[in-house]
Amino acid sequence: MTDALASWTITPQPVGSAESAALLREYLTDVADRWYLLHHGRRCTPEEIERHLAEDPSDDLAPPDGVLLVARHGGERAAGGCVGLRRLDGGTAELTRMYLRAGRRGLGGAEALMAAAESTARAWGAGRIVLNTRGDLVEARRLYARHGFTGIPAYDAHRPYADVWLGKTLAADRAAGGAAVG
Repeated sequence: MTDALASWTITPQPVGSAESAALLREYLTDVADRWYLLHHGRRCTPEEIERHLAEDPSDDLAPPDGVLLVARHGGERAAGGCVGLRRLDGGTAELTRMYLRAGRRGLGGAEALMAAAESTARAWGAGRIVLNTRGDLVEARRLYARHGFTGIPAYDAHRPYADVWLGKTLAADRAAGGAAVG
């Protein structure tokens, strides 16, 4: 896995850039389509995507209390994925918007993004990282379990689609796993 991690470069990107906006729209479309298919037997409409983007913007993934990390594989110019991180308080960071484009899955990008997010949270002084997700996002839940996340009480009850809350204590001496964060 070390070679796979080394093939990814993770850098902070402005959340408002065209590239970031495209990644975040793809992320939302991916998770919304899955929810709408499960609950309504259809994909999400463009109007519903716009409404969801307006209801739950990502503009807080910007300094000083947030960041959007964008992943590129093997020196490619096009972004392959992203993850957001925001400070909830002095000791806790929240992981959000974890996404890899379909053509980049299976290449170690999720591992690289997780390592970069945890490294960033540690650099902020966070001793704990939390997230919310959904029960139907089984691939994401497997990834989080591999990284040591376990169930915690709901910390953000206003998330209408979340039904799983996870957290983990960050070891201060754990390395970023080879992913370049710059």
